[in-house]
Amino acid sequence: MIFTRWIPFWVFRSSAHTPQYVNYLGRVLPPVIFGMLVVYCYKDIESPSYGTPEILSGICVVVIQMLFKNMACSILLGTGLYILLIN
Repeated sequence: MIFTRWIPFWVFRSSAHTPQYVNYLGRVLPPVIFGMLVVYCYKDIESPSYGTPEILSGICVVVIQMLFKNMACSILLGTGLYILLIN
């Protein structure tokens, strides 16, 4: 399994430049993956509160991330708020 970790170092040697499509994918894929995660998280909202805990927790994550720029803090506080709201 460690073979898969070595492949990029063999394919893209330090003397060669990185191909343009790899640079493009490195720039474009992270926002696309975050967008897919948001859609996946909100797709099955079927609670009596019509998604209020999910939406409030999502807003909490965005606001905390914008204020503190700390992903762990955003995730932990958003998850904590969600658990608090659903119970």
